[in-house]
Amino acid sequence: MQQSEPVQNAPFWQVKSLQQMTITEWESLCDGCGKCCLNKLIDEDTEELVFTNVACNLLNTKTCQCSDYGNRFKKEPDCLQITHDKIAEFNWLPSTCAYRLLAEGQSLPAWHPLITGSRSAMHQAGQSVRGKVIHEVHAGDWADHIITWAS
Repeated sequence: MQQSEPVQNAPFWQVKSLQQMTITEWESLCDGCGKCCLNKLIDEDTEELVFTNVACNLLNTKTCQCSDYGNRFKKEPDCLQITHDKIAEFNWLPSTCAYRLLAEGQSLPAWHPLITGSRSAMHQAGQSVRGKVIHEVHAGDWADHIITWAS
């Protein structure tokens, strides 16, 4: 039996594993939705992870981008870097996240910027945090801000 040849001109995310991707390819998987920048809580009784609409203070709530990406770990010690070696831990990421989807063997959603060529489709599909969040400094008790649309 012959082995099948790789599909010509297939996008990198369909032919490479997450570990095989270059840094540029890896970074381009991020759709820029901002959901990973939302604060999460763990239910004390069930240990279930729940999302809040409370955003990191560095998140630009209009662009859904970090306002100081290069210094985020210095300014926000709780910020987590998503890397190849933490794939097993991706279950905390939103179900729409490309890193999580690919780690689980799924496809990118039709609105993903790598498919559409821009972030506009993601925002139009309601998949970003634009217009849906508040910053930590204005939130008060995070338990009052639990949401289901980001998980």
